[in-house]
Amino acid sequence: MNTRMRRAAVAVAATTMAISLAACGSAKESGDKAEGGSEKKGDDLKIGLLLPENQTARYEKFDRPIIEKKVGELTGGKAKVTYANAKQDANTQAQQVDTMITNKVDALIVGAVDSKAIANSVKKAKDAGIPVVAFDRLAEGPIDAYTSFDNEEVGRAQGTALLEALGDKADGGTIVMMNGAITDPNAALFKKGAKSVLDGKVKYGKEYDTKEWKPENANANMEAAITALGKDKIDGVYSANDGMAGGIITALKGAGISPLPPVTGQDAELAGVQRIVSGEQFMSVYKSYPAEGIVAAEMAVALAKGEKLDSIATSKVDSATTKGIPTVLVPVVSLTKDNIKDTVVKDGIWTLDEICSAKYKAACDKIGLK
Repeated sequence: MNTRMRRAAVAVAATTMAISLAACGSAKESGDKAEGGSEKKGDDLKIGLLLPENQTARYEKFDRPIIEKKVGELTGGKAKVTYANAKQDANTQAQQVDTMITNKVDALIVGAVDSKAIANSVKKAKDAGIPVVAFDRLAEGPIDAYTSFDNEEVGRAQGTALLEALGDKADGGTIVMMNGAITDPNAALFKKGAKSVLDGKVKYGKEYDTKEWKPENANANMEAAITALGKDKIDGVYSANDGMAGGIITALKGAGISPLPPVTGQDAELAGVQRIVSGEQFMSVYKSYPAEGIVAAEMAVALAKGEKLDSIATSKVDSATTKGIPTVLVPVVSLTKDNIKDTVVKDGIWTLDEICSAKYKAACDKIGLK
């Protein structure tokens, strides 16, 4: 994994530059003074990292090591990252924030389990003088910075791909819409983006907000949709991510539906990429985890040192509670069988050997993935 992270971090340099990020180490070298000209801290920092869950492969496999590596690079290896995963429990995450405050971290990166529920914890951190970077999900409360992907664009990419896959059935076809968890503000943005493309073109046979993003919940929802609509009445499935797509496809196959209708996804998980190769899943959305993680690390280190974010943040967004939050939104890519090599393989996320394991070698050969 360390080798992969090094490869990915190098490969993502062009993407990082494309979204106007400062050069490596810029947070340390920018020379920006904190508000009021307060004394800056050195490189001997404590950075807290709280991630929301471990159901989705990205957080443990990519985000954590990328952020830890970049914090080390920015501080000459002197900073320490203290990590905890809430495993989809908002109460656990609140306790983890309390622990970080007790341990007097210099900055906190938080991927919120529940964007509203975390607000009180963010205020506690702020009151303790600890700046908070909202990571991947726009947490409420007085956060100091935010980085994520363009989440409405994720939905638009999914919706556009689904219409493409539907072909003649795009005009009036019936789809099942499997959205993410209502506690995740990104899920609402994915839905909004997708519907901006799909509304007026397809019929929504059934629509679900999937509790905790869990594949088994998506599987149960899909089984219910098949029962309600009929096996031959489902032309396509909007799935907000790859984990749920796996549960959905299992339900479709279990019902004997063949050929499978097109199913979308997100996150470019290995299993999702392999399903794209085999033709079971139509697409995913590839998001450059190295680019997002690098930004989060740069923001946290800069804030911990009392520096402004002018050289890092490229825009501002408003949350329900806070206006003008310094923000970086990283672009996304629609991933299909046609661009696997130019995206996840090129960026070092997955190797051809990992994707084209014995089970998928023939399918890889068939689509020219070698």
